[in-house]
Amino acid sequence: MKRFKDLWKKGLPSGRSPFNSDANVFAETLISGSTYAPSNRFDRLVNEGYRQNVIAYRCITVISRALSSVPWLLYKRDRHGEHELESHPLLTLLNSPSPRQAGSSFMEEVVSYLLLSGNSYIEAILGGDGAPVALFPVRPDRVRIMPGKRGVPNSYHVRINETVRDFTVDPMSGQSRILHIKLFHPMNDWYGLSPMEAASKSIDQHNAVGGHNLALLNNGGRPSGALMIKPNENGLGLSEGQRSSLRKDLKRAYEGSDNAGRVMVLEGDFEWREMGLTPKDLDFVEGKNMSAREICQAFGVAPMLAGVPGDATFANYREARFHLWEDTILPLLELLVAEFNLWLQPYYKENFRLGYDLDGIQALAPKREAAWQKIAAADFLTINEKRQAVGYGPIDMDSSNLNSK
Repeated sequence: MKRFKDLWKKGLPSGRSPFNSDANVFAETLISGSTYAPSNRFDRLVNEGYRQNVIAYRCITVISRALSSVPWLLYKRDRHGEHELESHPLLTLLNSPSPRQAGSSFMEEVVSYLLLSGNSYIEAILGGDGAPVALFPVRPDRVRIMPGKRGVPNSYHVRINETVRDFTVDPMSGQSRILHIKLFHPMNDWYGLSPMEAASKSIDQHNAVGGHNLALLNNGGRPSGALMIKPNENGLGLSEGQRSSLRKDLKRAYEGSDNAGRVMVLEGDFEWREMGLTPKDLDFVEGKNMSAREICQAFGVAPMLAGVPGDATFANYREARFHLWEDTILPLLELLVAEFNLWLQPYYKENFRLGYDLDGIQALAPKREAAWQKIAAADFLTINEKRQAVGYGPIDMDSSNLNSK
């Protein structure tokens, strides 16, 4: 534990990858609850894995913005069944969670935090009747979970600058004004594992190749080389002062992108030899694309949607968008809806269920049309059964018309 506390105070050593921190020490610290989730670690994940890596940024953005565009639906259950509510305070809350944030940007922030850290926290502000009147996302590195017995936390500590607030958790129901949404972590009971950590090595490699290419470009697009100086007839080479002066002259006259293509003019018996391998030998472009594909795999995004070169035809792009929704966004949306239902239900007296509108998702139109055609062709279903199958309520008809097609 002392090692982690030292890292917490000083930050990771210079030049060390932020993704290669000691996972065992990190997990032990989080489970014991001896300190807050490491802000320096979260900062480095964000800076190097999100702000400085275009592929990870694109993957998180395309998922969070697509998910935040799905409209909320609310269904009320009674003895007659379940029917949709057109208006309700909960729908108003989700569509306008706070005075400073609309519903779409709120969901985008919640999902982005979840993909960045594996954890997302939401604070509820309660009104006079005990129901939430505002919802605020909380940055993951500001939250500390105080472990409790039987898998339920004792409380959540939220630190913002020097202010610390404590949110208690009901030991029986697990209810709290803080909602904690987390992804599965096989080595931690309290905190989730983010796709960013799973893709850490690929992100390091992608950033390293990008840094190499930038350095190469700054050097005029040429790899490093060596200036070979043959000794004179007496077998003597250059003195230390002559070598230092020559280095300065070469750096001033030929180094940098502004001097690319300039002809080198030297006096004496000199020979220039390139020390670096050619881009063809190292195949940097393909290596960078391979790292980008691995990052996309971790987030569940097709490479072409993140701008990675490939089979970018219209048909392939349409299929990629469809599978993005089917394999990544909809399962994540189901997780969020289930967590919101479990958290918000106790605040309201009505028996309701939150849902979402699949009909508004254009990428799923082919699947929806195929399902509707199958239902329309089913002659063994009544009109109201068909309407229920596609998400519509029943209509009043006499018994003779119920079986009409």
